[in-house]
Amino acid sequence: MSRLAFLAALVAVAPLPFVVRSAPQGVVATPVPLSPGDPGRTHVGQLRYLGGWVLKGSDRRFGGISSMTIEDGHFTMLSDGGVVTRFRFDGSGPVSDYRMSELPDGPGDKSRKVDRDSESSTYDPVSGHVWAGFETTNQIWRYTRGFATADGHVAPKLMADWPGNLGAEAMVRLHDGRFLVFAETKTCKDGSHVALLFAGDPVEHPDAQGFCYKGPPNFAPTDAAELPDGRVIVLHRRFGVTAGFAAAVTVIDPKAIVPGGAPIEGKLLATIAPPLTVDNMEALAIVPGPNGPVLWIASDDNYFFLERTLLMAFALPKGF
Repeated sequence: MSRLAFLAALVAVAPLPFVVRSAPQGVVATPVPLSPGDPGRTHVGQLRYLGGWVLKGSDRRFGGISSMTIEDGHFTMLSDGGVVTRFRFDGSGPVSDYRMSELPDGPGDKSRKVDRDSESSTYDPVSGHVWAGFETTNQIWRYTRGFATADGHVAPKLMADWPGNLGAEAMVRLHDGRFLVFAETKTCKDGSHVALLFAGDPVEHPDAQGFCYKGPPNFAPTDAAELPDGRVIVLHRRFGVTAGFAAAVTVIDPKAIVPGGAPIEGKLLATIAPPLTVDNMEALAIVPGPNGPVLWIASDDNYFFLERTLLMAFALPKGF
């Protein structure tokens, strides 16, 4: 989240989290409806709500979620302070296997938050490699499975002039090995967002091609994930002092990307705004479900008492 938006959030009015119980060690997940005023509501746009929870961790480092991956019910969440949170959760029982650690290496010496301002991540399920995008330094670091150790990093030339605190907000590794990286506020001449297409692992192929991505008006991309058919879901955030936070979900087809050409426009699937349950939505992951892919989105609470760590699950339309 940008410094300007964070300062604005200090005066914003947002619902306070309600946790029914606490745990000495771990994470408590408290269910929340999609619509507090209409608890039976299950749809927003083209998405069907499967469930949502306010997450409350016992460790003071818990929160600040900026990206996440999910494998077999195991969540790995990366904060914008370089903290890795792992737990198991299927939505029907308690959170288990809770662990927290810090990135083993990264930009700077981690003495300040800006040294490890990790805003995006993506992974290769075959090799287990995980890539994290860092703001301030505009770098991409590669880690071995489970963020065990860093084994490479790069500062791509086309990211050098991205705003220090508004850089690689969204990143996704495609099944064919290419990477997409979206800037939060760096814009093209028409106001759309600057994005990069890497031919492969950015650490090995740092020379990217630029393209422009057009999302919903006044929204900024915050994360992205690939669907089984190769299309990409993009998560967005909007903030207003009086309106609060809102989120938007779009879909794009990477086949339509033309580096240096016309912007690729996201097709809007849903806008989640008050009075619906929403917060500073920054993390997105897609997992298989019995009736098709399930979108999981999570929020960054900025370690601020008026914001919450939300975890929400949505189903795509049948045959999407």
